[in-house]
Amino acid sequence: MGRGRQKAKAQRQARDIKYYSPATDLTALERELGVRTERYTHAPEPVESAYEEDYSEYEDLAKKYSDDPEGDGKH
Repeated sequence: MGRGRQKAKAQRQARDIKYYSPATDLTALERELGVRTERYTHAPEPVESAYEEDYSEYEDLAKKYSDDPEGDGKH
């Protein structure tokens, strides 16, 4: 096979791979990953983060040392 034919074949194979899109069976993928679909039908429950809890400690200090006598953050 000459270099031109070899290059054309490689380009054709690369194009075939690039634009290949097989039909995706999402239910099979869920089974494989062990994901239950009922989990996605409900709204997620809010999760309290440790950051919010730690930040609340600083709110008290900010109120204590602020120039605002009422401590509501409005000047």
